[in-house]
Amino acid sequence: MDHSNYVIDQMISAKSIAARVEDLAAEISEKFADTDKLIVVGLLRGSFVFISDLVRELELPVEVDFLEASSYGNSTESSREVRILKDLRGEIEGRDVLVVEDIVDTGYTLTHVTNLLKSRNPKRLEVCALLDKPSRREVDIKATWTGFEIPDEFVVGYGIDYAQRNRNLPYIGKVRFLSE
Repeated sequence: MDHSNYVIDQMISAKSIAARVEDLAAEISEKFADTDKLIVVGLLRGSFVFISDLVRELELPVEVDFLEASSYGNSTESSREVRILKDLRGEIEGRDVLVVEDIVDTGYTLTHVTNLLKSRNPKRLEVCALLDKPSRREVDIKATWTGFEIPDEFVVGYGIDYAQRNRNLPYIGKVRFLSE
């Protein structure tokens, strides 16, 4: 695949992301103040940078687990068919659970994952998404907490990729494809 056919324009700075992560962590810490341990479930792979920064800001006892779901592959469009590639290692029944997602787009992945996790009877299940694209929603689902609402743009950076590239950018950038 030729990766020279696009450029990335910064959309959300690293500084803005850091400030918003602090605010989100404060709100989440308040909501779960009575928990004995919060299980933070990161949806791989896009959320790994976000979850790492978020858990360091939480003022709660936390356990971290990961679930990997896929609906994109190497495409820029959701296939709407969600597959679980890696399941949780631990049990969540009767526990407080926070699902951490990088981006809520069509809503299919998040709906599939939250339904799967709810079937395991957690005490509470809430969702924190770094980015939300409400204009793309095809399923009625909304995160409890959202970092940033963005327009319908294909984005990369801060853990989010395009064909496994650009996850290491410290900011969120809009991918602009160049004319051939």
